[in-house]
Amino acid sequence: MYQITRLQSGLTLASFEMPHMTSVSVGIWVKVGSRYEPLERNGACHFIEHMLFKGTTNRSAKEISEEIEGTGGCLNAFTSEELTCFHARTDHRRLEQTLDVLLDMLLNSNFHQDDIDKEREVIKEEISMTLDDPQQLVQELLNKTLWPKQPLGRAITGTAGTLKKLNRPELLEWMDRNYLSSNIAIVAAGNVSHADLCRFVKPHEKRIRQGPSPSCIPVLERQKKPKLSRLERDVEQTQIALGFRSCSRHDPRRLPLRILNAVLGENMSSRLFQIIREDKALAYSVYSQPSYFNDTGDLEISMGLDLEKVPEALNLAVAELHGLCEEPITVKELRMAKDYSIGQMDLASESTETQMNWIGENLLAYGHCNLLGTIRESLGQVTQGEIQSVARDFFKPERMNLAIVSEVGKVPSVWQPLQFLR
Repeated sequence: MYQITRLQSGLTLASFEMPHMTSVSVGIWVKVGSRYEPLERNGACHFIEHMLFKGTTNRSAKEISEEIEGTGGCLNAFTSEELTCFHARTDHRRLEQTLDVLLDMLLNSNFHQDDIDKEREVIKEEISMTLDDPQQLVQELLNKTLWPKQPLGRAITGTAGTLKKLNRPELLEWMDRNYLSSNIAIVAAGNVSHADLCRFVKPHEKRIRQGPSPSCIPVLERQKKPKLSRLERDVEQTQIALGFRSCSRHDPRRLPLRILNAVLGENMSSRLFQIIREDKALAYSVYSQPSYFNDTGDLEISMGLDLEKVPEALNLAVAELHGLCEEPITVKELRMAKDYSIGQMDLASESTETQMNWIGENLLAYGHCNLLGTIRESLGQVTQGEIQSVARDFFKPERMNLAIVSEVGKVPSVWQPLQFLR
């Protein structure tokens, strides 16, 4: 169902036809993100993502947005640890126009010095917004704790210090080195024909630089004991994030871990939500989520609550982790977790944007596109024993990392829960 064409230059074109839809979602995906950056260039990928919207030799910044939004569409972008994507969703009859805008941004962006100087200030405000949001702040603190002194633990946005050092020559050199045809996939999903996608893109192929795909900086697995990081802020509510290093996206254990996460804390039926929010009323927001990278991963439990409730909530959370290690989940939990995970995939697949994201992420992560039917079948085959096995593999004291953002001058006692995992 997914159609993929690899051009001679190495550029990949992919599509998923949904002829019943009115919209088409289009994205230009680049296999580069913050973990590819050395320390002195931390924030370069995100900075470039911003600059692609600031005007080209053919369009001003306003004209870029007007060509998409002025016809009812939406235009956006994101940078992650391993990927950069700028994308649009529009009426399918405007596919050629949409691709022309996105390719113009890729090939003809100006990077004027005054725009760079202004956008640097905008990104500083973005960083300040994160620092003022305890929920986001605790996520960044956990990442630093999980992956200390290495790119995977650094802020995707960079810092005020690293932004100051990023100038026009460095940004252009970084783009020239990483925005290569072998490193780029152009993806469309919706009411689109693959032939049209290829026909619209091929005339631009020769203008995309060629070269070998860059490699990211490997993660360093140094942890031998549990770690705690804490920040004091003027906050009303304490935010905690408990993270365990897990496995990469290439590890077969990721599928049992996905089902485990549905049992543990992904939804309102999960163990953590039921005991911490519904039974004990300790927190309003409590959830767990896994993250997968090329060579590692993690599973995180997050919640926001009053400071004095932190020890009890942590004890309950870690007790649930201990229970997953000691006893298999029930047959009912297994069935519900599978039904939930597969159902969420099926519902999401109705969206052109979700399909575009699925293709882009799969192509850059695996070099091919996993079929949803294959993933459904694999999730359906996960056993209780496999889930207990991954719990025992990952929920260990030497893999535990705890980040806390709490009220100034008040620190909860938090290490008592470790008794459950010893």
